[in-house]
Amino acid sequence: MINFLQTKWSSKGAIALALSAVLLPACTNNLEPESAVPETNVTTEEVTDNTNQLIGQTVTVRSTPIKKLGLSTFTVSDQQFFGAEPILVVNASGENFTLPTDPNTPIQATGQVSKFVIADINRDYNLGLDPNLYKDYESQPAIIAQSLALAPKPGEITTNPGLYYGKNLAVTGEVENIRNTSSFTLDEDKLFGGQDLLVIRAGNPQGTVNEGEKVAVTGVLRPFVIAELERDYDLNWDLTLQKTLEAEYSNKPVFVADEVYPSAIPQ
Repeated sequence: MINFLQTKWSSKGAIALALSAVLLPACTNNLEPESAVPETNVTTEEVTDNTNQLIGQTVTVRSTPIKKLGLSTFTVSDQQFFGAEPILVVNASGENFTLPTDPNTPIQATGQVSKFVIADINRDYNLGLDPNLYKDYESQPAIIAQSLALAPKPGEITTNPGLYYGKNLAVTGEVENIRNTSSFTLDEDKLFGGQDLLVIRAGNPQGTVNEGEKVAVTGVLRPFVIAELERDYDLNWDLTLQKTLEAEYSNKPVFVADEVYPSAIPQ
C-alpha cells in the first residue's frame, strides 16, 4: 500500500519532494517492503501547497476526516497544522468504506493526486457524483483513493479492540519486543493505559525489523486464538514461542500484517 521513511518534510516541500525520490529507496533501515508501494508519504498541507508537483503521483496521507460529502467522498485535514485546508478524497477503490465514528480516529488514504474535475471522475469511475455538491471543489486538489483504511494508534486498538476486529487497518508504531522474524510488538506510549500491540507476519516475511524502529503496518485485527491462527496462516512458530504467546495474548487482539515497512507518518 504505502512507502515510508522516517523523515519530516517541510510544509513547502518542493525541495523535500525532490530529495525523497532519491533517498527513499536507499534508506530503509534494513527493512524492505513486501510488495509494490506508493512513491510518497505526505501531509494534506503538502498536497495543497505542492499540487502541481504531485499531480499524477501516488501518495499516502494519514489524516482526520472532516466532512462526509457523499457515499464515495469526504474531506480530510491535518489537525497538527493550524489552518490547514481540507482536501477532497474520492473513494475509487470499488469497496465500501465507512468513516470512523470517533472523529479523532485518523484514516489512511492512498491514491493519485489530481485536480478535481467532476465530469472526469464520473466518466472514469462511474460514481454518479452530483455536480451541485461539488461546486466548491472543482479544480481543487483531491486524492483519488485506491485504498482506504482506519489508522488508529496501537494503544487505541488494545484499549478497545472490539471497534476494530475484522477491519483493514493501517497502524504505525515503534518496534519494541521482537519475538522472532514473524512476530513483534508495537509500542504506543502516547496513550495512557494503552498496551502494546502484538503483530504477526504470516507466511514467509521478507526483510527484518529492528527494535526501536518506527514502522507502518497494514493488515487485519483479530482475536489471538492459536488454533484459528495456525489454521489460517503459515506461522512457523516453535512450540516454546507458541506457548509463550498463547499464555500472554490468548483472546487478546493480534494484528496480522500483510505489509510492514519504515514509517514517516507523523505520530
